Parts: sequence; C-alpha cells; structure tokens
Amino acid sequence: MNGDGLLKISELAERSGVSAGTIKHYLREGLLGGDELVVRSSRNMAWYRPELVDRVKLIKRLQEERYMPLKLIRVVLESGPERAQAMIELEDRILEHATAAAQAGERIARAEAQQRFGVPRNVLERLAELEILSPTSRGYDADDIAIIKAVSRFRAGGYDEALGFTAHDALRYREALAALVEEEVRTLLERLADEIEPERAVEIVASGAEPLRELIGAMHSKLLLAELRRQRRGR
Repeated sequence: MNGDGLLKISELAERSGVSAGTIKHYLREGLLGGDELVVRSSRNMAWYRPELVDRVKLIKRLQEERYMPLKLIRVVLESGPERAQAMIELEDRILEHATAAAQAGERIARAEAQQRFGVPRNVLERLAELEILSPTSRGYDADDIAIIKAVSRFRAGGYDEALGFTAHDALRYREALAALVEEEVRTLLERLADEIEPERAVEIVASGAEPLRELIGAMHSKLLLAELRRQRRGR
C-alpha cells in the first residue's frame, strides 16, 4: 500500500481472495470502474483503491453463486455496487423463504405418486431426466406433484404415446418459461431492491405466485385459440 492508501494488484488479490490474473481480466472487461478506483502511475503500473476489495468479491460471488456472465455483471454494477449487494441479499431472502415453504409442504414418494396418479414409472423417470421433475430421497414436492397431476390429466384426455405424445413434449414449455422466468426474476429484484424491506418483498413475491399461474394459463388459452384461427385462415 502506498502513502495514499492505494493497493498493488498483489495486495488487492490477497485481500479479495481473487487471483491477480482474474482481476486483470475484470479490468479489461470494464468491471472495476474508471480513474476514481484505478489509478495508473504509468502504462504498465496501476494502483487500486481499497473500495475495490468488496467490489471484486461481489463480482466473484455473482459469477460463482448466481452464474452471471461478466457482461450482465457489468450492467448490474453500473447501478452501483450497493444496489447489486441489495439485490443479492433480497434474492437470498426470497430463496430462503421458498426453500422453507417447499420443505414444509406435502411430499409423496415416487411409488405413491405413480399409484395415485396413474402415471407410468418410465414417464416419471423421463420427466426427472429432463429436469422437469426434481424428486429427492423424500419424494416429490408440491410443484412436482402439480406437474404430475397435470400430466395425469393430459394422459386421461388422450395425450399419450399412442398419438405420439411423450414426456419430451413438456420440455418445450420448460425451455420457453426458462427465458421468461430469468427476465421476471431480474425485473423483480431490480424493482424491489432498496425500495422496500426484504420481508415485505418476500410477501409480494409469494402473493404473486398464484395470480401468475392464472395469468399464464389464461394467456395461453387465448393464444392457442388465436393460433388455431390463424392456421384455419391460412388453408
């Protein structure tokens, strides 16, 4: 550290727990701010302000815990590291609440699910392979049970292998919803972080779960009807 409290890159690496090579990569990607945080004394020599220790730790956390690409991290940091940290804390609280609710909810064993809903074992196994279901040693959680119920009703209505319908058909919905959910989570965190208390944010997210299911179902029905009409007009 020099007389102004600035750090060498080796000191920044030691304090942040991130290698000097990684810090240089962050610098090239524009993640470490401008002259206010990085002071260049020559072309090949730079000093770093102590505030960057927490910033580097945050970047690494976003990479490892949130699997964020560096381009997205840069966008998040542009709103300020404090806001990015608030978003992480809010996401943690929401995740803790959702995990606790899932653990406290009803669970049924795989054999019981197969018997209760009449869905063949190979279909349940295939849905798990496709990561549409996520059973644990304790069985299926409430969301898994809802999916199995839906699959059972589909099959009862004629959506079965005889007509070419398989578990793989459900994959298109998961893939389409994955992009939507990613955007939804990002929007929620951006709007709720720093605006309200975390407990209230958790309540808002929980209260929106059921209306969101109804909204998606209703919009799907309208789009399905519209597409059928469009297909008929195109003949």
